[in-house]
Amino acid sequence: MEREIFHRLLRDMMLSRVFEESAAEAYTKGNIVGFLHLYPGEEAVGAGVINATSPSDYIVSAYREHAHALVRGVPPRQVMAELFGRATGMSSGMGGSMHMFDRGLRFMGGYAIVGETFPVAVGIGYSIAMRRLPEVAVCFCGDGAMNQGTLHESLNMAGLWRLPVLFVCENNHYAIGTEVHRHSAVPEQYRRVAAYNIPAEKVDGMDVLKVYEAARHAMDRIRNGGGPQFIECETYRYRGHSMADPGSYRPAVEVKAWQAIDPLAIAARHMELRYPTTAELAEIGADNVGRLTQHLLTEGHIEQVEIDAMRAEIQQRVADAVQFAQESAQPTMDDAWRHLHCNRRHEVLI
Repeated sequence: MEREIFHRLLRDMMLSRVFEESAAEAYTKGNIVGFLHLYPGEEAVGAGVINATSPSDYIVSAYREHAHALVRGVPPRQVMAELFGRATGMSSGMGGSMHMFDRGLRFMGGYAIVGETFPVAVGIGYSIAMRRLPEVAVCFCGDGAMNQGTLHESLNMAGLWRLPVLFVCENNHYAIGTEVHRHSAVPEQYRRVAAYNIPAEKVDGMDVLKVYEAARHAMDRIRNGGGPQFIECETYRYRGHSMADPGSYRPAVEVKAWQAIDPLAIAARHMELRYPTTAELAEIGADNVGRLTQHLLTEGHIEQVEIDAMRAEIQQRVADAVQFAQESAQPTMDDAWRHLHCNRRHEVLI
């Protein structure tokens, strides 16, 4: 794997973490209102999958989408301004946390309704297939959305027509406050996809390299006519479902155990210069040993000073994004009439 990819993955994960923690702080200060679903703990999934895509591919995200937008290339200023409800936001301050959109980057929005992403992604996939283009629609969802009827209708259509769609389930073990074993008869979500003749696999969603490799191979299979693919990424959110949720239904020992498996720490460890010890190789995992060892021997390294510089730069970018959002204007009443199919104001009673 190229050294540049290692750096990009680590940078994207670090940006996602710093941005979300700053958003949480802004929320507690009253600068962000409404729902705010944060991503700490799940960064490896968004970074690994989206970095495996091409600019011509489409991203369809759910309501935990800020990091997905950042990894796709939306500037932190625009994402933060949208959270603040400002006109300079990526959805002009009209979408907020759960409805971000960037047509130029083919970021096709976040959706507040659970399960709403599936038919959108399949519709895009159908359009791609009709035009015979080498593009892919990537659809993110959580384990809770796997119980929605729209998923099964969409999987059936995608499987039947062999549509170019990559379904990515971010299984963080909880549908709001309901543990996966309590809401799904089959807790391992990838097994449920077999009914639709769609290849599916499960990966360690805390290890960005494993996610990236799985997504890259899945994208290759789709582009080569292999039809839709499904990846379940087992991960964990460190915070509650949203800022309004203290997450007290989760045992403290469980949260601490998952926090010890920090995806950023795993990514940084993959990039160490020195040759790993036998114990470290065993801890990393035998299936990753060959690739990691070869990379460390032949492809170079990252030093702590580089990581520190990267973190400082990202912290400055996020601080700048917060200041930009604070100083940006709010949407006006005239803005409410933009992007409408009908602009005849006299027909609307206010």
